[in-house]
Amino acid sequence: MQRYFFIIGSSLAMVGVIAGAFGAHGLKGRISGGLLETFEVAVRYQMYHALGLLAVAWAVSQWSSQLINLAGWSFVIGTCIFSGSLYILSLTGIRWFGAITPIGGLVLIVGWACLIWGAIHG
Repeated sequence: MQRYFFIIGSSLAMVGVIAGAFGAHGLKGRISGGLLETFEVAVRYQMYHALGLLAVAWAVSQWSSQLINLAGWSFVIGTCIFSGSLYILSLTGIRWFGAITPIGGLVLIVGWACLIWGAIHG
């Protein structure tokens, strides 16, 4: 799992840099300021959780805990739902995608809780 989380985290970070550059240079002036801010929030949370996955990869090597594995998969799934829904909302303007975003946020919170609990009890 350690290698998978490291590869996924690194990939999400790389895509986050690409998305950030696209937002700053490709979307500026093409979408409204509010939608651009939403896009930037998606990039920011993707990058935070990409780094979180690198921490999970390290934690997996330190403690044997299913909770740490669950934290990693929660970060992957939560990032896809949270940032993905915000990317789609920003690029399409379809507002109901914003209703999905809190589900991703909840999954990310569960991931951090699992990482904490796994480290305490690992």
